[in-house]
Amino acid sequence: MTPKLRVLVATLLCTVPSDQLSKAWVSSNIAVGSLTDRIPVVDGFFFIAHVRNPGAAFGLLSDWSSHWRLVVFLVVSSVAIAVISSFYRGLAPGDRFNSLALGLIMGGAIGNLIDRVLRGEVVDFLHFRLWGEHSWPDFNLADTFIVVGASTLMLELLAWEGASRAEAGEERETDD
Repeated sequence: MTPKLRVLVATLLCTVPSDQLSKAWVSSNIAVGSLTDRIPVVDGFFFIAHVRNPGAAFGLLSDWSSHWRLVVFLVVSSVAIAVISSFYRGLAPGDRFNSLALGLIMGGAIGNLIDRVLRGEVVDFLHFRLWGEHSWPDFNLADTFIVVGASTLMLELLAWEGASRAEAGEERETDD
């Protein structure tokens, strides 16, 4: 097993179960939409709550029929997993860093897909109050894994681009 495959498998074995177990715990212990049951983590700022999102990010597609939402999410998730797999195959055998990032994205996509197939909606529970009564839309661990993985890939790309430009600048200086 290559180092990149070990990292991908380990990442999937951590992300998908932790996402699903956290959602199961929230579903069993906090009433949906309850303001009295939510658990303060950082008083007045961060809470564990229980909301359901039948749509995509920020509630997009929530007004579509459940059948069409499921079709769209199955297609989008399948394409995303295929694209991630393609990027993964292109990695060098020892590229653990990018394998971790792709594993986070794939694990998050799988975790939310499981919710959509089994529940018809996603369980969200991480709630941040920003100021006054304004809050960030609730999200879950799968969403967090996707954002962290994508951010990691973007940072890697920026670092690679910066290194390439620096190297190109050095080559121009030696040519002069």
